[in-house]
Amino acid sequence: MLRYALIFIIVAIIAAVLGFGYLADTAALIAKVCFVVFLIFALLSFLKKK
Repeated sequence: MLRYALIFIIVAIIAAVLGFGYLADTAALIAKVCFVVFLIFALLSFLKKK
């Protein structure tokens, strides 16, 4: 999930530089969602080990 978040944030940055605002907003939103899902899975994984 973290890899996908990084890919989408890079896509968002490139799209913003090229002037594709809607695509940049969408890619940034997807990156945020992927990062939150990654954090939830990481937290659950750490809690499960204890």
